[in-house]
Amino acid sequence: MHIIKVIAVVAAALSLSACGSKFRTYNGPEVTRVYVDKSERRMYLIHHDRVLKQYPIQLGFAPAGHKQFEGDGRTPEGHYLIDKRNPNSKFHLSVGISYPNENDIARALAMGRDPGGDIFIHGGPQRGSSANAKSDWTWGCIAVSDREMEHIYAMVRDNTPIYIAP
Repeated sequence: MHIIKVIAVVAAALSLSACGSKFRTYNGPEVTRVYVDKSERRMYLIHHDRVLKQYPIQLGFAPAGHKQFEGDGRTPEGHYLIDKRNPNSKFHLSVGISYPNENDIARALAMGRDPGGDIFIHGGPQRGSSANAKSDWTWGCIAVSDREMEHIYAMVRDNTPIYIAP
């Protein structure tokens, strides 16, 4: 009888831990592009011409204009690709954006600056952080809630085009 109780407790613990996983599955239509509207603070996951999901976003702490160089606090604008995934991001989960491209590098170098990099779509600020989840707080990334990031991470594949509009 004791062994049955132990098995039941272990089974319950395993099923609960699976519910708490940050890794979700997605079996719906392919996300063929991501569209970010900086002025509206919205991100759209799109399958051809149909919006599958949309999310409110936070941006770099100096959101107006295209990212010029490392440390300017701006979020890039233009055409890029989702180019990497980070399951161990300090911001829950993240997917990388292929900034800087050749034009970004040339523009920054012409100013004698480093273009920067490591631009991601990622989860919200860490618990205990002074960042306000309702205002722009990143160093140029695009932030969503942790729960939203779990869905984005499952839905968006590497090499998906992303357009970031002013």
